[in-house]
Amino acid sequence: MLHKIILENLLFLDIETVPGHASFDDLPEEERELFSDKTAYRRKPEETAASFYHQAGIWAEFGKIICISVGYFHHKGGTLEFRTKSFYEEEKILLQQFANLLDTHFAGDQFLMCGHNIKEFDIPYIARRMLINGIALPAKLNLFGKKPWEIPHLDTMELWKFGDYKHYTSLKLLTHVLGVPSPKEDIDGSMVRSVYYDDNDLDKIIIYCERDVVAVAQVILRLKGMPLLDESDIRHV
Repeated sequence: MLHKIILENLLFLDIETVPGHASFDDLPEEERELFSDKTAYRRKPEETAASFYHQAGIWAEFGKIICISVGYFHHKGGTLEFRTKSFYEEEKILLQQFANLLDTHFAGDQFLMCGHNIKEFDIPYIARRMLINGIALPAKLNLFGKKPWEIPHLDTMELWKFGDYKHYTSLKLLTHVLGVPSPKEDIDGSMVRSVYYDDNDLDKIIIYCERDVVAVAQVILRLKGMPLLDESDIRHV
């Protein structure tokens, strides 16, 4: 499986997002109304927009990106190693840094972006936040008018579906069944908002984000029938 995919041509990525403000009360009045309208279909009858605001980070219109982690394979002295890097400045800066990476080192047609559920979440979210922040979309994110096979993204959740489009598998479950070390340790996605706003611990979020990137790389290795990475094979740059 995936025998034609060249590991060095993959840019693995994951993002972490939070609500745009620490609390619902911090939103301008118009945004409160817009958020209430947007989330009406998701909220239980007893839930208010204010009590639901902790989930605002899943929508690009009301959330923001606080970390983008990437990873790529690199041959060094005959050994295959995996390098990770994270962007975690103020949102506009980190988005511009990521755009620069796509427009330079990974601009060629041979490169694919790879992640878990990136076609449904990470890629659309990044593209929307770039436009909101006034950043021109890199070619790999400008998907207008492109046919499905022209889109340079490789999604491990989609690969695992094998055409079963109603099937959803979390990265945690996929790593478990494939025997890949779990990326989830002291926090999970539901805790990112509180770790960011309440604990002010961005470093913990960066580590969590990078672990997801490594986990996806490990999944690709398993799908290709290759040995998994050892901790000694992973470098942060």
